[in-house]
Amino acid sequence: MAFYDWLIAETAAERTAFMSLPLIRQAVQKGVSRTTYLAFLGQAYHHVHHTCPLMQRAASRCVGAGDAVYKSALAAYIAEETGHDAWILEDIAAMGGDPQAVRQSEPDVCCRRLIHYAYYTIDEISPYALMGMVHVLEGMSAALAGQAAETIRKNLGGSDAAGFRYLTSHGCLDQEHVAFFQTLVNGFTDRTVQNAIVSTSRAVYRLYGDIFQSLEFEDAA
Repeated sequence: MAFYDWLIAETAAERTAFMSLPLIRQAVQKGVSRTTYLAFLGQAYHHVHHTCPLMQRAASRCVGAGDAVYKSALAAYIAEETGHDAWILEDIAAMGGDPQAVRQSEPDVCCRRLIHYAYYTIDEISPYALMGMVHVLEGMSAALAGQAAETIRKNLGGSDAAGFRYLTSHGCLDQEHVAFFQTLVNGFTDRTVQNAIVSTSRAVYRLYGDIFQSLEFEDAA
């Protein structure tokens, strides 16, 4: 079995639990209120703001000759992800929020736990462990972001894409990224590396889910 297929199988329970969260189901099926959507964007800004620093950190921990493929992939990810936190601030402004206040704020405790865990896995477990976080965030984005954006936009009475650049762009981009990720990780044959990615994926499903469970949840109507 290819490693990617094993990763999917080993994290199936966590993926199902995440997709069953009440806020996730509502966002996809009925939409959410403007307040809830802005709260989501606020926390998304904080963890997305760390995406490139985390990848740079992981690259700096790769010192072996056998890490060349991974370091190249990280460089490609960084080039692709640079500036996406600014997209979120633009969406917040378009939805009537205060992007400056969000930029200057601290992430909520659940978001901090996710960010701190990602740095911990890179420093204390393996720089490759970061791919567990990438697997969850990009996989869920590819599966849910586009549909959620459309449903939320309709619920809020919007007629254009203003306020939804982050979700709609990531829904499309991350479908391509998932294919890239699959090819990349299938080349990781070291069982220690594979176990680190699986373990991190399981934890990130829970930690990322905690962010959604902690958001202010208002009825969509």
